[in-house]
Amino acid sequence: MLTAGQVLQLIRDGSCRTRKDLIEFTGLSRSTVTDRVDRLIAAGYLHESGVGASGGGRPPSVLDVDATRRLMLVADLGATHARVALTDLAARPITEERAEMRIDRGPEAVLTWVREAFLRLLDKAGRPADEVCGIGLDLPGSVDHTNGRVIRSFLMPGWDDHPIREAFAPAYDVPIMVENDANAMALGEWWSSWRGTDSLILVKVSTGIGTGIVLDGQIYRGVEEAAGNIGHVRIRESDDRVCTCGSRGCVASLASGHAVAADLGQESSRDVVRLVQAGDPAAVARTQEAGRTLGVVLATAVSLLNPGVLVLAGDMAQTREHYLTGIREIVYRRSLPYTTRNLEIVTGGLGDRAGIVGMAVIVMEHVLSPAAVDGALADAAG
Repeated sequence: MLTAGQVLQLIRDGSCRTRKDLIEFTGLSRSTVTDRVDRLIAAGYLHESGVGASGGGRPPSVLDVDATRRLMLVADLGATHARVALTDLAARPITEERAEMRIDRGPEAVLTWVREAFLRLLDKAGRPADEVCGIGLDLPGSVDHTNGRVIRSFLMPGWDDHPIREAFAPAYDVPIMVENDANAMALGEWWSSWRGTDSLILVKVSTGIGTGIVLDGQIYRGVEEAAGNIGHVRIRESDDRVCTCGSRGCVASLASGHAVAADLGQESSRDVVRLVQAGDPAAVARTQEAGRTLGVVLATAVSLLNPGVLVLAGDMAQTREHYLTGIREIVYRRSLPYTTRNLEIVTGGLGDRAGIVGMAVIVMEHVLSPAAVDGALADAAG
């Protein structure tokens, strides 16, 4: 006997569009389907959006998810920036705000800004806080997404084990999701452009290097929530440069935006981007070299996972083709031809909005999961 939450999933994934479809697809009685659908409509999960083709008689009403009655608040927090958005329940943005914000200011200062920004977004949209059904934040570190705390991050002093959810719980009695930024970006790119692909690897190259992996539409996190942590793979242990993790010869100490900037006498990866876009020969050469260095590790990842697409994101993706050229050169040279025959190596299509889109999708999938929907319906009835 399917629950109302499971009925909603059949409508969301396109298996059924009308009550008649549900009866034929599930084998449930007309009265049971009517009960499930009416409860979902009354709770604001579904609405009737039109009429379907008629096989004779009255045309059936088409059922669709009502994405407008509930809202989500999401934040993408990088090493040097913060972006927040208010979205509907289909992960479509209603309004956004962006600011220069260093994550190393610490959790109190950063999360206070996020809370205040959330209130500004709601005020700008003219929507009340009680319409918010979920909150999501991504951060540039390893995250235990079950308890919503940072496990470790070399870019975020003071954040380890900080109770992030508790910063929002007093004002919002809703699910609060916390995720690694590269994971959120990978899911955002997959959702936006690559849902026909079984596997996707996204590598974010900005201040540091992070990687997100999507397999069969799900984020792959690993046993210790550390999957994709390729920035700290050591490939030149004799190198003098010390990585933020304390080791020598890590990929991040050689190929991150921060490493390239330091070699060019610049402050940040964004300075490198400006030089490359201006055609500076030294910046172009160093950027391509960094791409080749990262390509050594990515060739192993490609051989191991055989993804359909490899996405370059972060600041260094804005160096046009230069960083990407270095990656392509080494990945194609070091991988077996049949593992790269159908591989696409591209820059991200969402730019710096990938994390926001990914976090909205993460919250949406949680809020609309069968268990969450059935729980909400039970609470409303009881």
